[in-house]
Amino acid sequence: MIDIKHFLLGLVLVVAAALSAGCWSMQEIIMGTDSDTDTGTDTDTDTDTDSDTDTDTDTDTGPVECNLLDYNGDFEITTQSDLATFAGYTSISGGLEINCPSCTDLSELVCLTSVGGLLYIEWNTALPNLDGLNALTSVGGDLYISWNAVLPNLDGLSALTSVGGCLYIKYNAALPNLDGLNALTSVGEGLYINDNDALTNLIGLSALTSVGEHLYIQGNDALPNMDGLSALTSVDGKLVISDNDILTNLDGLSDITSVGTLGIGFNVSLHDCKACELLDQFTSVPTSINVYDNLDDTCTPVPGNCP
Repeated sequence: MIDIKHFLLGLVLVVAAALSAGCWSMQEIIMGTDSDTDTGTDTDTDTDTDSDTDTDTDTDTGPVECNLLDYNGDFEITTQSDLATFAGYTSISGGLEINCPSCTDLSELVCLTSVGGLLYIEWNTALPNLDGLNALTSVGGDLYISWNAVLPNLDGLSALTSVGGCLYIKYNAALPNLDGLNALTSVGEGLYINDNDALTNLIGLSALTSVGEHLYIQGNDALPNMDGLSALTSVDGKLVISDNDILTNLDGLSDITSVGTLGIGFNVSLHDCKACELLDQFTSVPTSINVYDNLDDTCTPVPGNCP
């Protein structure tokens, strides 16, 4: 039989020793529980700070590097990814066509300063602006800005000074003005401003001094006058102003002195006298004059040269 007194005395000695060592609690000693309560959970959770999830952090959202110089040939942009392919070029020797119904951003063209051939900006039905073309100074061939349904301005062309061929601005239903063309001084061939239903003024062309061939201003139903063309002095070919429903005067053409031929017709709010007055400021009589189907009235006195 165990001697109870001796057992208790031994237990007291063990407890005293353990407490003095500071390792176990009284409960651990009496209950015999292992202080290493290994529950199978590794306390080292290995939270490696290098959490490489294989996702490429280079999302190419930084500025475009203008280091690709000249693109040789023609290039067509029909999708947003095509813009990324062309990004970085400062010029193109051939033509550039931007015909992209899904494109909403031209910012990747920020390096482009010149187009050697044609520049088409057509059928971009979702394009909200031309930002990205801000460095473009010259187009060697024709420039078409047509059928861009929601385009509200031409501000992205603010550096453009010359167009070697024709400039067509047609069927841009939301375009109220041409203010982005304030730096444009010359058009080598024809200028055609047709069927822009929201166009209310031409003031953006105030720096334009010469049109090499024809000037057509037709079918702009919200255009009340020609203000903005005051720097224009000559049109070598045809000057045609027709089908502009609320056009009431031609005062904006006050400095023009010569045209090849003249046609002014179907402007239902423009008095014939106003059209005829334009003839008196010419230094030479145009080879052909057609003033027809405008708002008829009686001119007193009848302007000289009026048929």
